[in-house]
Amino acid sequence: MNGTNWQCNTATVEALGKVSTATLATQLFRRGFRTRFMQGVVPLKPGTRLLGAARTLRYLPMREDLDTLDTLGARTNAQRAVIEDIRPGEVLVIEGRSDLRAGSLGNILALRLQVLGAAGIVTDGAFRDSPNIRRLSIPTYAAGQNANTNLTIYHPADFDLPIGCGGVLVELGDAVVADDEGVVVIPGQLVDEVARDALEQETAEEFIYDLILESASVFDAYPMNDEMRARYRIWREGRNEEAR
Repeated sequence: MNGTNWQCNTATVEALGKVSTATLATQLFRRGFRTRFMQGVVPLKPGTRLLGAARTLRYLPMREDLDTLDTLGARTNAQRAVIEDIRPGEVLVIEGRSDLRAGSLGNILALRLQVLGAAGIVTDGAFRDSPNIRRLSIPTYAAGQNANTNLTIYHPADFDLPIGCGGVLVELGDAVVADDEGVVVIPGQLVDEVARDALEQETAEEFIYDLILESASVFDAYPMNDEMRARYRIWREGRNEEAR
């Protein structure tokens, strides 16, 4: 699958499991990417973290002759097909067009994804059966909650193609990282370097935080001037020695 080599890099996976979406957004901004944080997509259950490779599902507006109870369970249904093809460590990302008038997915399908080992579910639409999904262990992120079945609004058109979710272009294999603030999507070819530099950024910010607590001025500490950066290098070396 395109873009998923980053999952084989243990250091990358460990770093992405620690750093915040805010830090990742900063690293992406430094590389010229300004639109990688999803708008309006939040965790269904606070205290959740999510990390995995993107699988994509695209919804179009429903059409009455195509979206019926008879077609819902068909093997040609793109929603059911991608769910049954999910592998451990993958995140199902759903383009719901930010339409909250129905649930883009309910608790039974969420449970199936959990059983298959999916790393999470993200949609810029709504979930239905939200109280039951909230009881599951799979991380879930959405823009809303709605009891209406997806048949009333959505037509599952295709999967594993580029989609837009929460204003973000998502491609197959991109790294999807989420915390209580929301969801960031990292292009597959950048994941290793972004993860490495994000971890270093948070280490530096730990030092900066202590400087601010000691009444340092933000003009000196954030960003660090030459004197503070020299102090940081000494602090960093000492920290590395302790870790050995």
